[in-house]
Amino acid sequence: MHHEAPGVPELFTWEFASNPYPAYAWLREHSPVHKTRLPSGVEAWLVTRYADAKQTLADNRLSKNPAHHDEPAHAKGKTGIPGERKAELMTHLLNIDPPDHTRLRRLVSKAFTPRRVAEFAPRVQELTDSLIDAFAEQGSADLIHEFAFPLPIYAICDLLGVPREDRDDFRDWAGMMIRHQGGPRGGVARSVKKMRGYLAELIHRKREALPAESAPGEDLISGLIRASDHGEHLTENEAAAMAFILLFAGFETTVNLIGNGTYALLTHPEQRARLQASLAAGERGLLETGVEELLRFDGPVELATWRFATQPLTIGGQRIEPGDPVLVVLAAADRDPERFGDPDVLDLARRDNQHLGYGHGIHYCLGAPLARLEGQTALATLLTRLPDLRLAADPAELRWRGGLIMRGLRTLPVEFAPAQR
Repeated sequence: MHHEAPGVPELFTWEFASNPYPAYAWLREHSPVHKTRLPSGVEAWLVTRYADAKQTLADNRLSKNPAHHDEPAHAKGKTGIPGERKAELMTHLLNIDPPDHTRLRRLVSKAFTPRRVAEFAPRVQELTDSLIDAFAEQGSADLIHEFAFPLPIYAICDLLGVPREDRDDFRDWAGMMIRHQGGPRGGVARSVKKMRGYLAELIHRKREALPAESAPGEDLISGLIRASDHGEHLTENEAAAMAFILLFAGFETTVNLIGNGTYALLTHPEQRARLQASLAAGERGLLETGVEELLRFDGPVELATWRFATQPLTIGGQRIEPGDPVLVVLAAADRDPERFGDPDVLDLARRDNQHLGYGHGIHYCLGAPLARLEGQTALATLLTRLPDLRLAADPAELRWRGGLIMRGLRTLPVEFAPAQR
C-alpha cells in the first residue's frame, strides 16, 4: 500500500472490510474521484459521489473491455473476474461494449423476461422452504452456508435447466469460486473450467433434444438456443460464456443480498419488528421497499465492475487519462447525503430510493427481477418461519469476505427456537 495524503483513511484492510462506510464518507467529502493503488498493485480511480457515479456508469467513453487497459500484460490478470482469462470467458456481457453487448443482451433478455421470473416464483418458494426444513429443528444454523449460498445456486440450476442430479457438482464448483477469492487463483480457474465445460456439453445436449415448440416454463438454456437459432446465432462458445456469466453474476450477488440483508435486519430490531408485523398482516409493500433499502444500505456489490477510459474525460472535476481504470463505488454513492436523506439510517419504508445497487445504464443488471424475487422470498420466509431468529455471534467477530468487487459475510451464525416436527 503506498502512502496516501495525510488524513486519507486506509483502504482495503480487514478493518475496512468489516465497515468501509466511514472511509467512503471521507472520500466523498474530501476526494470524491480518488486515485489509489489496489491490493493487486493496479492503480485505479475510485468514484464515490452519487451524481458522479451515475454519470460514470452511463458514460460510453468508458469501456468494459480490459483490452483498453494500459497496464503491462503481466498485470492483466489482476482486473476482471478471477480465472476468466484462462477459461476464455472474455466474451461475456460484463466486459463487452456495444454493438456485441447490444446483440447478446437482447438475446438473453428474451430468455429472461419478467413473465418467466414470475412463473418461477413458486419454485423459489419451494427451494427456500426445503432449505429451511433442513435446519429448522436444530435451533441453530449458519445462514450463509446452509441458506444464502445454496438458494441462488439451486435456483439458477433450475432456471438454466441443469438436471437435478448435477446440482451438487454445481454447488461444489460455486463454492470454490467464492471461497478462493483473495486466495490461490488456481482453484478458481479450475472450477470455472469445469463449470464451463459442463455448460458447453449441456448446451450441446439440449440443442440436440430441443422440441419444435417451446413449452411454458422452458429452461433458460433452451430459450437461449431457440432465440439464437431464430436468426440471431449464438455460438456455443458464447452460449457457454453467457450461461456462466448468468451464474457468476447471479450467484455471489444473491448470496450477499440475502446474507447482508438478514444481518442488517438482525442488527436493527425495530425495523425487523415492523417487517414481521407487516408480513404477519399479509402485506407485501414493506417487504418490497425493504429489499430495495437493504440493497442501498449494505448491498452485495461494493464496487461496480471494471471500466477503462478510451479517451480523456473529466469526472467530478478530475481529469482521467485514456487507459486508466475507473471503479465506481456503489456502496459510497448509495450513502451520499446529497441524494438520500439520513443515508446511514436503515428505513425499510424509504420511498425515494433510486439506489445504484443494480448499476445504471446499458449494463443495468439483467437479473434484477430474479434477485428481487429471491431476496424477498428468502427474507420473508425466514422471518415468518423462524420469528425469534437472532444473531449467535458478536457483530465484531463476524468476518467479511475479502475481495474487491463484492461485499458479503463469510458466515452468519444464528439461533432460534427449534421447530417441532
